[in-house]
Amino acid sequence: MFESVDDVQQRFRASNYIASQRISTVVFLAARMGRPVLIEGPAGVGKTELAKTLADVAARPLIRLQCYEGLDEGKALYEWKYAKQLLYSQLLRERISELITDAMSLPDAVAKIAGQEDAFFSFRFLAPRPLLQAILADSPVVLLVDEIDKAEPEFEAFLLEVLSDFQVSVPELGTIRARHIPFVALTSNNARELSDGLKRRCLHLFIDFPTPAEELDIIRLKVPEIPERLAKAVVAAVQRIRAMDLRKPPSVSESLDWARSLVILNAQTLDPALVESTLTMLVKYEKDLERVRGALDKVLAD
Repeated sequence: MFESVDDVQQRFRASNYIASQRISTVVFLAARMGRPVLIEGPAGVGKTELAKTLADVAARPLIRLQCYEGLDEGKALYEWKYAKQLLYSQLLRERISELITDAMSLPDAVAKIAGQEDAFFSFRFLAPRPLLQAILADSPVVLLVDEIDKAEPEFEAFLLEVLSDFQVSVPELGTIRARHIPFVALTSNNARELSDGLKRRCLHLFIDFPTPAEELDIIRLKVPEIPERLAKAVVAAVQRIRAMDLRKPPSVSESLDWARSLVILNAQTLDPALVESTLTMLVKYEKDLERVRGALDKVLAD
């Protein structure tokens, strides 16, 4: 997939994702070792985007499993198309009647029908969900398990089995092994502590908020039309806002939204009125807004 760490960095950059040396090294090692990557860090720092960019640069399909409270095996692995099975059974009702005409008893009739269950429990009636889609894929894919920390520990334990052997068991069909081992990326916003078992099976990558120099580089890349002076002012203001005691500090995606909105407004510099009128692009909670508005002089200090 990649020839070297530098190759990862250059190809990600060509796809508008700035991968640090640390990020590039973990991606390269995971690809070579065939290990999943657990990407942790605050919301909005590019964890999901990393997996999407990986699929793009590797020319692999991206299969995404969005985790949430209540997610279970059926929603993540597969479900039977019961409505389709019922429809087929109704269409074939006459054939079923012919099959059991010579049955001597009810148990005999049931046994004859049971002998045909492969006709109704086959891949024709199986609805693969993301995990099984990745295992059945005809070519290598990138499997993104997004926000694994939102799922219950029981689902996490189930996922460990899949990640260990890249195979699943469907009682009616037997064991299904992966045709190609997918590149697996799991993301977490640290909503809860993940198990040692999951961390042990994965290479770990923590992505924090970028340094001022890194964020300036990101803004230049993603919003190339922004004036240099304004880009530097945006980075400085965002860094000061993040240093405040806020419920939710601005993410990288939000600083990019702010930069784009300022370009649309033809801004050249930051002034208190402009910042206050666009502050909701950065800060999402009323209490945080009040705190930042009360410290605008510090936010905009030269």
